[in-house]
Amino acid sequence: MAEPIHADATLQTTPLHEAHVALGARMVPFAGYDMPVQYPTGILTEHSWTREHAGLFDVSHMGQAVLKAADGSHETVARALESLIPADIVNLKPGQQRYSQLLDDTGGILDDLMVSRPLDPADSGTLLLVVNASMKDADYAHMEGRLPAGVSLTRADDRALIALQGPSAADVMARLAPEAADMTFMASRPMTVAGFACHVSRSGYTGEDGYEISVSASDAAALWQALLADPEVKPIGLGARDSLRLEAGLCLYGHDIDTTTSPIEAGLIWSIQKRRREEGGFPGAERIQREIRDGASRVRVGLKPEGRAPAREGAIIATPDGREVGLVTSGGFGPTVNGPVAMGYVSRDASAPGTELHLIVRGKPIPARVAPMPFAPHRYKR
Repeated sequence: MAEPIHADATLQTTPLHEAHVALGARMVPFAGYDMPVQYPTGILTEHSWTREHAGLFDVSHMGQAVLKAADGSHETVARALESLIPADIVNLKPGQQRYSQLLDDTGGILDDLMVSRPLDPADSGTLLLVVNASMKDADYAHMEGRLPAGVSLTRADDRALIALQGPSAADVMARLAPEAADMTFMASRPMTVAGFACHVSRSGYTGEDGYEISVSASDAAALWQALLADPEVKPIGLGARDSLRLEAGLCLYGHDIDTTTSPIEAGLIWSIQKRRREEGGFPGAERIQREIRDGASRVRVGLKPEGRAPAREGAIIATPDGREVGLVTSGGFGPTVNGPVAMGYVSRDASAPGTELHLIVRGKPIPARVAPMPFAPHRYKR
């Protein structure tokens, strides 16, 4: 699950690095950072704790940035971003967040990202962005090279990002920031958490209810300790983060989505609002509108292998008579499901739920079937 880096590269650290080491975390290279893959209790325990209580994740390696229109107009900054992504940002309400993708000229996915419109009317010409750690430098360069005059991008490298996820997350947050309890899924707003000025969204990457908390890097360690002081909260590493998002059927950039995949192939049509589907005006719009109209030739599907052996990324997907129809892009053991789960791309004729397929693992075909996602139900607060 670690992303490869050159052996001589110097790993970056997040503001919480010392806290992870003090907790006995096993640290691994990931996206150029030294990150905790697990703590002493192990991945299975961390995964289950998040599903049953509240897990605390350091996601400070992610890229945070601010888009700003010089004229202070939401319309100006929203139209500028809409020229790069397929989501409807013009109609995004103050205090709301939206998921989208940064697209290349062929409709391939350069990265996926979160976009928030600040709640304060004084910030109406501003949008807040969160992008993937491994892609942030490329993303910023791509955006800066295409933004119109009068719209600027500023990196927020002085911010940390902490995620609190699980069914107890709302109660934990309510004790430290009472107004957090009234938020709904994909709402975002500034608030004081445990005495620290933060920007909070009700969202996350586990399928559970939860929050992502942006805080000054200088306050991150103290906020982390304040959250961990609650007995419902335990620290969770990248290993369980991956198994949680896989059970939730959520894409990991560089694995399930990249420049070879379109949002429609990836099953992300829900993230393209009606106005944008009809009007276009984003990179690769012609292809994406065609795939919406006619269907994509291949699609991302969930897969449930028989038995206990997981199929990993790169495993060939074939029909029972041996015809290759696709590849696994993510796979592993699903602790909540109590069995192996995977996702991958298959040709459209092999994508119907219940379709019987074989996953080729170490040269041996493992029977599997196409299964609806998510594998574990989403529990967002709507």
